[in-house]
Amino acid sequence: MKSKNAWEKYDEKQQVEVMSFSEGYKQFISDCKTERECITDVIAKAEAKGFRNLEKLIKNKESLNPGDKVYANNMGKSIALFVIGKKGIEEGFNILGAHVDSPRLDLKQNPLYEEEELALLDTHYYGGIKKYQWVTIPLALHGVVVKKDGTLINVSIGEKEDEPVVGISDLLIHLSATQMDKKASKVIEGEDLNILVGSIPFGTDEKEKEKVKANVLRILKEKYDFEEEDFLSAEIEVVPAGKARDYGLDRSMIMGYGHDDRICAYTSLMAIFEVKVPEKTSVCLLVDKEEIGSVGATGMKSRFFENTVAEILDLRSEYSELKVRRALKNSKMLSADVSAAFDPNFAGVMEKKNAAYFGHGLVFNKYTGARGKSGSNDANPEFIAEIRRIMDDNNVTFQTAELGKVDQGGGGTIAYILAEYDMEVIDCGIALHNMHAPWEVASKVDIYEAKRGYQAFLLEA
Repeated sequence: MKSKNAWEKYDEKQQVEVMSFSEGYKQFISDCKTERECITDVIAKAEAKGFRNLEKLIKNKESLNPGDKVYANNMGKSIALFVIGKKGIEEGFNILGAHVDSPRLDLKQNPLYEEEELALLDTHYYGGIKKYQWVTIPLALHGVVVKKDGTLINVSIGEKEDEPVVGISDLLIHLSATQMDKKASKVIEGEDLNILVGSIPFGTDEKEKEKVKANVLRILKEKYDFEEEDFLSAEIEVVPAGKARDYGLDRSMIMGYGHDDRICAYTSLMAIFEVKVPEKTSVCLLVDKEEIGSVGATGMKSRFFENTVAEILDLRSEYSELKVRRALKNSKMLSADVSAAFDPNFAGVMEKKNAAYFGHGLVFNKYTGARGKSGSNDANPEFIAEIRRIMDDNNVTFQTAELGKVDQGGGGTIAYILAEYDMEVIDCGIALHNMHAPWEVASKVDIYEAKRGYQAFLLEA
């Protein structure tokens, strides 16, 4: 049973609105290529919409009332936004949960070295990538350097027209007979993802053995005022350089870096911005580290969200440990994460009746996981029926899918982590081509339907 193409329900004027909504998203993923950049941008947007910092409210001992908007910032890398509802907090939340980290390369802590008069940066890849996709493309450096005195320096090199880009070389075809016989997973090894950053020597001292490296350090000192040892406390990510672009002759799609999962983060954010005074408190939860298992202090497995719920209850003069447990149990959540769109070039890995398609709206995955649903949250049919009603009542185009044929692979999201609180959860996002590649592709109408579906869920679940 295949849903209708969402483009067909919009007239020409409405299609202009669909296209217009995507312009804001294109700007977002063009500007926000790290989780830190995403959260900084989200906070700026949220404060402009009237959201207040939870820490300030706690410090001033303020109370929260229906319609109040508040956000909690977790180390600049994850965030929870709340619009307080009319019902008590212990009656639960309607939650949209997405992640803002994306597959990439990270600089190692001692990254800079010189070999045969070339300066390079050593990397460690982050998340599941096809390593061969990252060679011979223009790359940019984004991140932060924190000096011993606590000074934080923001780094962004390779995005402006007058800035240089960097990259990873590949073996010329004329000498690649042995390389071409390797498996795709071995064509480029992880330790070979080294970023070429310079070739001009600096200085006249003949005893200096690494003059090209010295020149790179000189440039970094002049431009950013940090030394080589400051790499030890840096977090610099290597990402594709360049802006998101319209894709297709009809401009119906967007090609960009980081659709997984900033496409769901953005649409979730836009949805909660349109919520005024809901019945149940609305939440937009944007977290880090999903691509490596949701671990660490800024990942979904941390106690950040649970602790924040306790603080919200306290500001409502409702706090008790039992009410925290009840609030989490009584919540409902859309785990807003991407799915795989059917690709005619690789039809063999899909089961067409249970595949997602470009233009057919928001995708619901009852389960994810791999090898017999391992590692997944398998949503309850009662909850799915409720979701169906909400989507249909609001004329939201949606589809259901699973991630490829049963034994082809699989994947995971943050859904199972929230489900451990005993709340109802289902995976729900936007279908992509090229998932986890440097440049991913999504349909504009699916992005628009996601925002509409997320908003309907916040108001009516």
